[in-house]
Amino acid sequence: MHEAEDHRTPAGRYTLTETEHGRPWGVCAEVEGLFGEPQHGIYELFGWAQQAEVHGWTGDRVWLVPDDRALGPWLLADARCPGHHPGTDSLVLTGLDDHEGPPEGHRGRVRVHDEHRWLGSCQEFTRILAPERPAPPLVLRGLAPGARLRAALLKATQRALDLGQVSLETRNDRGETLAEHAFQAARVSAWHSSPHGPDLIDLELEGNSFPLLPEHARPLWESWLAAPPDTLNTRAALDTRHRAAWLDLVRTRGCLRTHNNRPAGHAYELDGRHITDEPGLHLALGEAVNGPGGYFGGCVSALDDCLRGTFGYTAPAVLLWRNAATARKHLSQALTPEGHRYDLFAAVLDALSEGGMHVTLT
Repeated sequence: MHEAEDHRTPAGRYTLTETEHGRPWGVCAEVEGLFGEPQHGIYELFGWAQQAEVHGWTGDRVWLVPDDRALGPWLLADARCPGHHPGTDSLVLTGLDDHEGPPEGHRGRVRVHDEHRWLGSCQEFTRILAPERPAPPLVLRGLAPGARLRAALLKATQRALDLGQVSLETRNDRGETLAEHAFQAARVSAWHSSPHGPDLIDLELEGNSFPLLPEHARPLWESWLAAPPDTLNTRAALDTRHRAAWLDLVRTRGCLRTHNNRPAGHAYELDGRHITDEPGLHLALGEAVNGPGGYFGGCVSALDDCLRGTFGYTAPAVLLWRNAATARKHLSQALTPEGHRYDLFAAVLDALSEGGMHVTLT
């Protein structure tokens, strides 16, 4: 991956790489600006009719479903409810909008659910445009620049400092790749000598789409940077929000790794004691197939892909699912984005069966 001219670049936790050709710009041990609070959409729901208590963190995936069936639902991820406006019947809901957002000009009745229960409905809503926040720069501290980056900084022209599409590869303390984050339109905005050592610099990057990791996920990432989990059920005590963040990390790492497929006929065992939500389900399946911190799908469609791909599994095989009643209790009454009832537990069993996994429930 590294160019011959950069063979003396010291090892570090982060490697900044030119995406097109895979050539490194430099290596550093510390990065600031990866974590933060992304800009959330803000909705005021007028004439709110509550069906379930809504306050604080509301759900990892909350859907707003228009009564007009010609319009599709739209997603708010990591949704939160600051509360009701005093003296009104309106509710405020915030979240990360999906790529489509609300239907243009729609102001009719909308129902709201969190994929498990209906939270309520409103007669009308409005989307509040929050003031734009300037994106903080990504700061690579103690960066050992490669020859190409040194040449670009020496020129210091606008064209030279425009790095284009880059990726930031993150390695844990064992040197294993944990994640790769892609940045569009990255450009150098500042640099200066670093107190981390001679010939090192602190480099600031700006761009129009730096994907912040949520602040609540920082402790999870820090634990994985030290080392991946080496025991099962490390995430068992986490709530749904943090399990979802753990699953994002597991998915990112799992899709970068090369898995050694076990031979057909292998017997797996799943500990189902802690499957009280969908992230917990997929984390348990991942660990059953690929061990502590393992990945084997983050939704039913991804599970299908893993059963037919190269994620440590070869059909046919058998799975002993212990304490299956816990998952059946918590996942049998799920909602599609449109709000239709379905049995997620049964859907997963069907996917496993169709993928050649014979499941025994205990």
